[in-house]
Amino acid sequence: MVANAPLSFLPSPPVNGFNVGPLFVHFYGLMYVIGIALAIYITRRRWQAAGGNPALVADVATWAVPAGIIGGRIYFDITTPGDITPHAWWGVFAVWNGGLGIWGGVALGAAAGIWRVRRSGASWTLFANAIAPALLVAQAVGRVGNYFNQELFGKPSTLPWALEVGRAHRPAGFTSFATFQPTFLYEVIWDLALAAALVWLGHHRRIRPPGLFALYIAGYSAFRIFEETLRIDSSEHILGLRLNFFVALIGTIAGLAWFVINQRRPDPPAADPVPAAEDADGADAGPGEPDGAEPGTAGQADAPDTADSVPSSAAEK
Repeated sequence: MVANAPLSFLPSPPVNGFNVGPLFVHFYGLMYVIGIALAIYITRRRWQAAGGNPALVADVATWAVPAGIIGGRIYFDITTPGDITPHAWWGVFAVWNGGLGIWGGVALGAAAGIWRVRRSGASWTLFANAIAPALLVAQAVGRVGNYFNQELFGKPSTLPWALEVGRAHRPAGFTSFATFQPTFLYEVIWDLALAAALVWLGHHRRIRPPGLFALYIAGYSAFRIFEETLRIDSSEHILGLRLNFFVALIGTIAGLAWFVINQRRPDPPAADPVPAAEDADGADAGPGEPDGAEPGTAGQADAPDTADSVPSSAAEK
């Protein structure tokens, strides 16, 4: 017998995509495209406001986005092998069915991004501060895709905002329950709130770069500690707790430690004049600074952190 649903609840989506001619567009993938586009737009504005060359953002995205998707899928395949589409060689690549691990995506995407920023001669620490809120907005939009896939929900619930889940999407052992905790929705709210908090800190506090990025890692991971206590989707367990609970715990501690150590280190000596740097396309940007950069700000090479004299998270115009 199926447990009674609450009088008010979030309905399950009637479809998970739509046809464009012979092509079927998954809402899950569409949400990721929208999230990435918003992240590029927000980062471009913030990077330009910090004195950086906005063309660099597109260059970084060209490399970091595919790297992030690959890293996210690798993490998913390694940590949840039971969720890989069975009986098909392409199962390990089936991102359209869901399955991107955020930590793998951030790790590989960040590595690619740092490489491109450093190659341009700009400061990766300033760029990390600029992109931190944008990543949270992208993640929030991406979580909407989980709603259409009816995945990443939590324990059974009769709360007014509980999510109705179709029987085919309920995990084994929970088929008698109709409504569940909408953990993806909780994450949407948290991501947007944390993004706003990081922007506020950048406006009102002197945060040495990449302090905002460190707080992004710590803040997002801290929420996942809570979320992992609610989720019931398949996962490897250690000591009776979900694997990602421990990953989130490590991320929270590492992010906070990174932030505290970075903010407490002494100011570096004044930097020598910056040599000519190449812009995002590899062309000489002129004597001393990339196009659009103010002297001694975002266009400065990564080594000297006199970038601290620049607002660590410039306002969006």
